[in-house]
Amino acid sequence: FVRLSVANNLNDIAKDNPEIVIELAKKWRGESKEVDWIIKHGCRTLLKQGNAEVMELFGLGGVKNIRIAEFQVLTPKVKVGNSLEFSFKLRNNSNKKVNIRLEYGIYYQKANGTLTKKVHKISEKEYPANSTTQITRRHSFKVVTTRKLHPGLHQVSVIINGNEFEKYDFILIQ
Repeated sequence: FVRLSVANNLNDIAKDNPEIVIELAKKWRGESKEVDWIIKHGCRTLLKQGNAEVMELFGLGGVKNIRIAEFQVLTPKVKVGNSLEFSFKLRNNSNKKVNIRLEYGIYYQKANGTLTKKVHKISEKEYPANSTTQITRRHSFKVVTTRKLHPGLHQVSVIINGNEFEKYDFILIQ
């Protein structure tokens, strides 16, 4: 409980003062497995934001040889209460294995018609050299008290090591 509390506090600090948390992470990194977990959990907002310094700190580099292929929105019209389903192929065209933080962004429509992004993690792992991995994901549009869902145009994107790729449209209907 204490470790989680420390990590949550670091995450809160990172929202207003990222440089403090980054310096602390550099200083504490490698102390122990438990401290490394605290640091990573405390940097989760910075990781979602794609902060280059934090990405490098955790061994997540560029995406020069990484490609997204055959992206498909399998449910172009999603009824409130159901799920968006999408798939794509992740290609590592490098001759080396690559550590990848794979996320997706959902652009929710707000009441005023603008879109706001929320990032969701898929995985963080090593992908073998010269490999292609099929990824399929479902995202629920079940009604929850923390988010009001507005019908209309929404978008989904793939984010690799903090780099966002092309956005794809889908429609949310009542």
